[in-house]
Amino acid sequence: MASPSHRRRSPRKWRAALVPAAVVAAVALAASLLMALRPDGNPTAADAPTAPVSGSPVPGSHSKAPPTAPSRAPKPTPSPSKPPATTTAPPRASNSPSAAASASATAPSAGRIRPGVTYDGIATFYDTGNGDGACLYGPTDDVMTAAMNHADYETSRACGAYVRVRAPGGASVTVRITNECPLPCAPGQLDLSAQAFAKLATPSAGRIPISWSLLSPGAPEAPERISIRYKTGSSSHWCGIQAVGHRNPLARLEVRDGGGWRQLRRTEYNYFLSEQGSGCGGELRLTDIYGERLTLDDLPVRPDVLQPTRVQFAAH
Repeated sequence: MASPSHRRRSPRKWRAALVPAAVVAAVALAASLLMALRPDGNPTAADAPTAPVSGSPVPGSHSKAPPTAPSRAPKPTPSPSKPPATTTAPPRASNSPSAAASASATAPSAGRIRPGVTYDGIATFYDTGNGDGACLYGPTDDVMTAAMNHADYETSRACGAYVRVRAPGGASVTVRITNECPLPCAPGQLDLSAQAFAKLATPSAGRIPISWSLLSPGAPEAPERISIRYKTGSSSHWCGIQAVGHRNPLARLEVRDGGGWRQLRRTEYNYFLSEQGSGCGGELRLTDIYGERLTLDDLPVRPDVLQPTRVQFAAH
């Protein structure tokens, strides 16, 4: 039979084994309570979610990665099936750009043909007949004339212009533009009268390289006075007006309309039209490419009659 002392030692061993287990359980319970009662309620680092992939926004975050600009190919520019008629480049000027800019500044109303600029091109010749042409100046005994290529004709802006034409060998001739040389005449090309071409080369040459430039001539090349002509069919209800014999290219023609001036539309056949009849038979105002203005007194509407005035543009 076991001794009493032995019976008393057995309970002590059982209690000793229970103490470490209770301590561990209490510590675990306390840790759980502490986590549940954290004021911020956020998980600890051990509980943090996996970091997002670079460039993706963090869920719940107020900052976002800047969006990446989408890759965008440039839009192709459609190519026209044929070049438009208005894209003809102006003839190449052989002088410096500064000289061209200066010339343009002294001629604010100049079009494609500017003073002080030399243009390169080709000269051909044609039978001028009685001297009339697209500018509708009428028959003339003047044989030193030329037809301007379509691009530089510029809706008759070139009509009446005086140009000096030079051949490579040094020969030159001054001609007045009275006609248009239609396509395929290239920019810079002049179709001269046979007499004018003969001043530069033998007719058998047919086609020669040239350079040419605008003139503002005095007498005897330019008339002393400008004349005005009303077109066939003109009246006080509709009229076409033409200026003839101007020393410098004409940039604008206006009629007195009420208390002011009204600019008329220029046609390819070198008449300015007042389609509603305003200003027909009244005061006129002419402006050349240099900006000089000439005011003409009332002229009666007399169709197909060349009426002389007392004015002329200044030479430059």
